[in-house]
Amino acid sequence: MAATFSITPIGAFSDNYIWLLHQGARAVAVDPGEAAPLLRHLAREQLTLEAVLVTHHHADHIGGLPELKQAWPDVVVYGPPGIAGVDVPLMEGDVVSLSMGQAQVLAVPGHTLDHLAYLLNEALFCGDTLFAAGCGRLFEGSPAQMLDSLKKLAALPPQTKVYPAHEYTLSNLRFALAAEPANPVLAMRQSRDQALRERGQPTLPSTLALEVASNPFLRCGEPGVRESLLRQGGQADEDETARFARLRDWKNRFG
Repeated sequence: MAATFSITPIGAFSDNYIWLLHQGARAVAVDPGEAAPLLRHLAREQLTLEAVLVTHHHADHIGGLPELKQAWPDVVVYGPPGIAGVDVPLMEGDVVSLSMGQAQVLAVPGHTLDHLAYLLNEALFCGDTLFAAGCGRLFEGSPAQMLDSLKKLAALPPQTKVYPAHEYTLSNLRFALAAEPANPVLAMRQSRDQALRERGQPTLPSTLALEVASNPFLRCGEPGVRESLLRQGGQADEDETARFARLRDWKNRFG
């Protein structure tokens, strides 16, 4: 079923997005690391903030919660357990009832151990787990955990729209082209997304179909990626988890 609500990106810090879902006068914010830009948008559009969805505990995703709760005392904050300001702790398989629909909760550890993603109709809010043409750093989880989380997301319907929390697309595409230079989808993405950024527009959302076709972290078994990893010191008999770990380490060091 197609989404019946609107989704607006609200810029925060240098490259964060607070995603705002709104239907009529009701609104839900995802990962409000900064309150001020969100409060300005709500006031300008005369929207009522009914809920907040939090993906994980990093400050650039939850830093705005105290100010938002002061401005909107009735707002309900959903997210991982143990985060100050979360009213309703969630886990894999939970469902969040919002005015614009039912959000399915997916546990996607790797970037952090508590990381959640939210699937509402065909919109996936995946925080710092899956990026356009990339994935998050492994601050707490293992390569195996992150790979499993990415596979879980990649198994969702291909038309699912992907709403990560950062505008990292162009830098991710530079790495993706190094990892799989012969992939024609990457050249198309780079040209299109460079033009979007030059016009001051977001490169997001992506789709899962596009990510499966071009995101190297979802393509560790593809011949082009495997050849690149061999040139980075990999072994021909490495399993998928080892290839993923090598790819993530290469990205960490990539200029």
